[in-house]
Amino acid sequence: MTNILANPLAARDHARAMAGTVVESMPILPPHADDLPPGVSADDHLWEETIAPGGYATRHLPRGARLRLIDVKGDACASVMIFNAQMPSERLNVADTVKVQWNAYLGAGKLLLSDMGRVLMSIEADDAGTHDCFSGTSNAATNAAKYGDGTNSGPHPNGRDRFLLGAAKHGLGRRDVHPCVNLFKGTHIEADGTITPIVGPFAPGRSVVLRAEMEVIVVIANCPHVLDPRPDYTVTPLRASAWRGAITPSDDPIRNATPEGLRAFENVEDYCRR
Repeated sequence: MTNILANPLAARDHARAMAGTVVESMPILPPHADDLPPGVSADDHLWEETIAPGGYATRHLPRGARLRLIDVKGDACASVMIFNAQMPSERLNVADTVKVQWNAYLGAGKLLLSDMGRVLMSIEADDAGTHDCFSGTSNAATNAAKYGDGTNSGPHPNGRDRFLLGAAKHGLGRRDVHPCVNLFKGTHIEADGTITPIVGPFAPGRSVVLRAEMEVIVVIANCPHVLDPRPDYTVTPLRASAWRGAITPSDDPIRNATPEGLRAFENVEDYCRR
């Protein structure tokens, strides 16, 4: 390696020789035919990436896009932030997501609402059933206390700093890192208000499909749940796939499921007509 570094031409040849190398966690360019969901053409495929344990990823998705997340090995934790791509000051509001829907537990048919009363994304399909709107994600202090080091460059990166890296790719900063939802790791609120984490491990291959109801920026951190009681830094790869899809029609069952949800969709439609 020392000789390579001392010789730029050798370094170039070494780098070029790595072309075609495939590792477990990386973006897939171009996507393999086997990665395409049924009925989706390669032209409509937007994103294929395996997010490493402790890693992060981000994407700008058009209205109507579908985002499928897969818990590949049963111990991923997809902490998710969402922004209105046209006006990122509008972003996921977890409190409104809970109170407007009169429900604290996410699942198929539920909405992810912004702080301006609009639906950013809806949950089109879900075979996991263990998600969390209460706990947020880890930070450097929580990971340092639990694992001994919580920095971005250390062995136990935290969710908040991973969010910061992802947000920065869209010109956003620390003040834009907002409360998130956690997918694949759940919590249950006991009668006395205690939060009980439901962290698995679970069966591999569970998935969630989100539908973009607006043009959105999605930032995902794949770090252990902040309330995971296990002493070791335990998290496994997360697969993200996205493709173009139809904008939600007026007769969509998710759109029309509740009066509160319908109003949020109407707010989106009003915004998109401007």
